[in-house]
Amino acid sequence: MAGQADNRAPYARIAAHYAERISSGELQPGTLLPSIKNLAEKWQVSTATAEKALRKLRNDGLVRGIHGIGTEVLDLPAPMSSGAQRQDRGRRTGSSWGTGERSDSHEAAVVPAPADVAQALDIEPGADVVRRSRVYRDRHGIVAHSTSWIPARYGKLIPQLATSERLKGGTSLQLIAQATGHPISHRIDTASACLLTPEFARLLELDPHDPPAEPVVVMTAKFVDSEGNIVEYGVDLGGPGRTWRTESEVSP
Repeated sequence: MAGQADNRAPYARIAAHYAERISSGELQPGTLLPSIKNLAEKWQVSTATAEKALRKLRNDGLVRGIHGIGTEVLDLPAPMSSGAQRQDRGRRTGSSWGTGERSDSHEAAVVPAPADVAQALDIEPGADVVRRSRVYRDRHGIVAHSTSWIPARYGKLIPQLATSERLKGGTSLQLIAQATGHPISHRIDTASACLLTPEFARLLELDPHDPPAEPVVVMTAKFVDSEGNIVEYGVDLGGPGRTWRTESEVSP
């Protein structure tokens, strides 16, 4: 967010800068990044730090090193994020968008809960729920179709949850926590790969008669507050060819 201190390590800030430029299309595939020496001079860091930044970009699949030539930008779709990762990103930055992403097709309505959603939310099948959906895209196409299922009582408490537009003032979980006074205490994530169904094809804007060879990644996240209430169940469908990637620190 604007005005917020960036507490990331120098190599991570450098890598994030170039990741944004690559994902936005500003740096086209085939472009060579500055050498380690030039990068160190530009950012006023050590060559070891500059080398670590380039290594992170390579590990993230955004660039490749060519012996004797330099570091070249690759043309690869960005990985999808789970609903939990998007919520984490929203809490840190105020936006659920990944680097180079945008969202559209925001739709919301109060609908009867399908059986699988009712089971996840621990409510009766057919009970009212708020369904919020949107599509995340980057320059390669659809990253993921994302749906949030929220018990109707929260829709009554926060009317904008049931409006077909981007939320203002925070993510759905942040708004619910603010309204109820109960923070989200834990979440349950799942990941699976499924063959393309006609419904998945519709949501991902694909031709059901010409399905891709790759399966689609299906991610779910169930969020529970400090009182034990299930406040949201999220389902993300990854576009064909998208992978799920996560990163965490490993203590020595």
